[in-house]
Order: sequence, then C-alpha cells, then structure tokens
Amino acid sequence: MTKFYFIRHGENDTKELNTKFYKGIGSNMLTLSKKGIEEIEETSKDERLKKAKIIVTSPFGRALHSSAILSKELGIDLVVETLLHEWLADINYESLSDEETYERLKLYFENNGENPNSKYNYESRESIVNRVNNVLEKYKNYVEVIIVTHGVVISSFLQIPYPKNAEINEYIFN
Repeated sequence: MTKFYFIRHGENDTKELNTKFYKGIGSNMLTLSKKGIEEIEETSKDERLKKAKIIVTSPFGRALHSSAILSKELGIDLVVETLLHEWLADINYESLSDEETYERLKLYFENNGENPNSKYNYESRESIVNRVNNVLEKYKNYVEVIIVTHGVVISSFLQIPYPKNAEINEYIFN
C-alpha cells in the first residue's frame, strides 16, 4: 500500500505567454509566477510531505518548477514522468488557440471526461486514469510519494473538484 500526495503546481507565470517559443504547445514550458513560488514554498511545510522519499513530476514547466522547489525544501530527489503531462485538448497534438482549448475543456467537464463528439479529439478521462495508473504502478514499492501534476489530471484521476494551486490531495494505491 502506497500513499500518494497529489499536488497541483503553483500559479503559472503568463507574462511571456504567446511570445518567443511560449506559443501553442510551447506555453507548457512556462514556469511559476512569484505567487506560484510562494504557494509551493508554503505547501512544502505541510507535515504530511516529510515522510515522502521521492517526488514524481510532470515534465511541463510549471510542474517541474514546483517539483524543484519541493525537492530543495524537502531534501528529496525528483523524477520526471512524461505520462503525468497536462490533459490533451487534442490527442493528435494539433496546435489550438486558447479559445479552442477552453471550449474543449468546458466540453470535457460537461461530459464528465467523455468525448461523445468525434469532431473534437480531446483526451478522455479514461485515458488520464490509465496513464496515471501506469505511473503509480512504477512507484508502488514506496510508502509515500509526492506526485506533482496538473489540475485536470488530478481532478479527473481522483474524481474530485478542480484543485487549487499547490493543493495537496491524498490517494492510497493498493
């Protein structure tokens, strides 16, 4: 039995959004804002995290930046797992406008993670659950593990309301 602490990354720094290479899928490289850094530093003080032996993180900038702060503050290593990436608004990795992405996200939540309209190729809840389970399976020999990922992933996997930035949610994996 392993206890996983799912943590949503801190607030994203969007000052450079749509500049340089921070466009489309490149926007996932953005890191944390000053507030986001403070959120994660505060989360690192939570006593529940002190027993964890590893941090497993999404490769996206905001999650990776959050994990780096947690790693430094808690003195434990981190591992990047690509399957912990953000929800895919298009499973073919097509570049979408912000409006298209938010439209699909709205539909995703309205349809409880199902994709009844083949017009939109967004990732299903079932796909998220499967990929997260594949990651958890690799770390089930630990007693306590920190997982840093994204709101849609956490909400979908744990079947909970959308988490706040730097929020911790516990999950027991048998």
